[in-house]
Amino acid sequence: MSYRIKEMSWLQFNKRRKETSSVIIPIGSVEVYGPHLPLGTDCIVAEAIADRVAEKFDALISPMIEINDASALQAFPGTFNVARENFYGPLENLFKSLIDYGFKNFLFLSGHGASVDMTSHLCRKYQKQYDIKCGQIDWWRFAAANSDGILDYKGPMAHGHASECGTSVMLYLRPDLVDMSKAELVAPLAEVYEIFTDVIRYIPFEEKTNNGTIGDARAGSAEKGKMLVEKCVDRIVSYMEYEFK
Repeated sequence: MSYRIKEMSWLQFNKRRKETSSVIIPIGSVEVYGPHLPLGTDCIVAEAIADRVAEKFDALISPMIEINDASALQAFPGTFNVARENFYGPLENLFKSLIDYGFKNFLFLSGHGASVDMTSHLCRKYQKQYDIKCGQIDWWRFAAANSDGILDYKGPMAHGHASECGTSVMLYLRPDLVDMSKAELVAPLAEVYEIFTDVIRYIPFEEKTNNGTIGDARAGSAEKGKMLVEKCVDRIVSYMEYEFK
């Protein structure tokens, strides 16, 4: 059985929306992800995690928003960007439609960090206005927080971009889309990760990497990805069981 709304008929959706008050909203991006991972990695992972969580919690999965604010990565071909206001509008409209359909519990599963603050703004706005409950998983930060004992590295070597964490997750979820012969180690620059770390800085992404990778992609494995995904999914479900009573 699919939990994705887009794969249901209207009759199936009309029945299912009356049986659950919870919906997962996956958010992705299409952007450079190193030479070895697909451009849609954020989308693929967000929707795959949503599938696993929905099955365990019996939630529905809304249509995904795939194109995001990826302006920081635009130096690399294949990155698609929309202005923040053009992302915010469709997200707000989707959110409001789901509220109108009667959902009360909303989990935003954000595969792309640039959308997190905009999603948070909407959650605060509508949670107060409509007496609903909202939570958000900032996936790659969430995975980093739950990766102890699984990955070889820590910090940017594991979680920089398309490195050990991302590669492992994709090797588990979609190994057919990963080309490990092109996986590389791109050492994080001390200028970026060790100097003035207490200041928010705006260093162009292309100055941090020449191929879209930051960290050691070669350390990725499907076994690590499986352990990490399963641990994170269980953690998300535990949160939903606690919050969405």
